[in-house]
Amino acid sequence: MMDIKNLFDLTGKSALITGATGALGSASAAALAAAGAHVTLAGGNAEKLKTIAEALTADGASVSTIAERPSSEETCERIVDAACADGRGLDILISASGTAAVAPALEMPVETWDEVMDANVRQTWLLCRAAGRVMVDQDRGGAIVNVSSVRARFATPKGTSAYGPSKSAIDMITRSLATEWGQYNIRVNAIAPTVFRSELTSWLFEDTEEGRFARKNVLARIPLGRLAEADDFAGVIVFLTSQASAIITGEIINVDGGFSAN
Repeated sequence: MMDIKNLFDLTGKSALITGATGALGSASAAALAAAGAHVTLAGGNAEKLKTIAEALTADGASVSTIAERPSSEETCERIVDAACADGRGLDILISASGTAAVAPALEMPVETWDEVMDANVRQTWLLCRAAGRVMVDQDRGGAIVNVSSVRARFATPKGTSAYGPSKSAIDMITRSLATEWGQYNIRVNAIAPTVFRSELTSWLFEDTEEGRFARKNVLARIPLGRLAEADDFAGVIVFLTSQASAIITGEIINVDGGFSAN
């Protein structure tokens, strides 16, 4: 009989999570650690990293940290090197760092548009490249998960002319790298959430007039009838980084309560 549970086992794997202090990044780290992986947490806030690492360690996880953002070639290399320390190498990358800026196109400063593109597109590519180089040299395959959004395919008049295109670019980075690196058994996929609870969206969950109005409009498109929590992504993260998805690459997985189907 097939051992289904073993397909999701990440024991002995080395996983790197950027944006690890954010809601999605920290939830991904907890999920991968629970599945048995050593997790290296990368983020710009050293105190938050320490807090998250201590909580995971208290639960029995193997954790290391590096207080860096993937803002340049050099920082990406340092982040990847930290994940590979002590002979661990690198098996899994969760690229969960990024930013959002919402403003009408006629009012958005060019500098803001550039910042979104840099954080979401350029830094994702730089990080994937740094990780991919190590994975190719190791010759043991690997799994990369990028973070897209339903806004990569569905526009809105709510001022996402920077954020939406940046996520569309992540989709194509994901597919392009999947086709390039398939020969090395490196799988590259992305998840595409809709609204989920985070520091950026906390207002939408509040019992205020603004929050209730926005929440009603979003929920009207979601068949499951609720907004997501970061823990809702734990299962798909483990799936996409484990042998359970060994034949899946180049896919953008909608994790959106049915938003994209409606």
